[in-house]
Amino acid sequence: MKILSTVKMPIEFKQKLEDQFSEDVTFLHDRKMNKVDKELTEADVILTYGEDMTSEHIQNAKNLKWIMVASAGIEKMPFEELEKRNILVTNAKGVHKTPMAEYCLAMMLQISRQAKRLAENQRDQKWDRRVEMQELYGKTLLVIGAGAIGSEISRMANAFGMSTIGLNQNGQDVGCFDETYPLSQLDYLLSGADFVISVLPSTEKTKGILTYEQFKKMKNTAIFINIGRGDVLIEKDLIAALNEGEIHHAVLDVFIKEPLEREHPFWSMGNVTVTPHLSGITNEYLPRAFEIFKQNLSLFLNGTHDQMRNIINLNRRY
Repeated sequence: MKILSTVKMPIEFKQKLEDQFSEDVTFLHDRKMNKVDKELTEADVILTYGEDMTSEHIQNAKNLKWIMVASAGIEKMPFEELEKRNILVTNAKGVHKTPMAEYCLAMMLQISRQAKRLAENQRDQKWDRRVEMQELYGKTLLVIGAGAIGSEISRMANAFGMSTIGLNQNGQDVGCFDETYPLSQLDYLLSGADFVISVLPSTEKTKGILTYEQFKKMKNTAIFINIGRGDVLIEKDLIAALNEGEIHHAVLDVFIKEPLEREHPFWSMGNVTVTPHLSGITNEYLPRAFEIFKQNLSLFLNGTHDQMRNIINLNRRY
């Protein structure tokens, strides 16, 4: 069996793979997808970040049976071709949950405790004890996308004494949340939340799901945080809602177009915090993805494909 990898791994990771699987597997490390014509036709498995594959690559990979995407985002994968071939696809869902949950809690605290104002006061040598402080304790958090990341956000928020509500496709209880509802109840639940966090992926069903009408339903004191995908909201609608005081503040880590253009209004809005799609960045990222790949490779070689972690439904695309 041949495994082609376009994911650059440290030498010690490669050695661990060789030590554990060399009897059954030939590894083709550190390849570039646009320079692997012959190797691609012979590969049984591809390890990739998911952004370098096209329909043509899938067509040329005659022996391909499984693709491991070493990230959670898979929206750039050529799904139509994958469905035709019925290729097994797994991803690294869950590797982001700790850094992304910590990011959300950090931002919630930063805004509630007015960290930006305090930093400005220190810079200006201004002693002002009238800066208004808010607590997280007793507040209600609504997480749109109650998966691995959303559940970890809820777990951490519970430690601060917050009430947590999760939304997922069918309302199935996934643990950690005080209450869980189907996504169809979104509009009904927005009005009761002090913090609204979107962890939604980019799919045909989620694109543009958050419009002016949804922002208008939120409290005018609400904080909105988007760490999922930028296209789940209509940017001009969010700008209008912020300018009209429909919500208090937005923390945005993802955008429809990245990098965010220099002239974009978000940069200069006082009630918007912009970060450059880094909520999931951590030095633990690759080690966690590597462990998922190793576990799945053992199961794949044993023929127990149904037990592999993070199998993607090609029809639903997540």
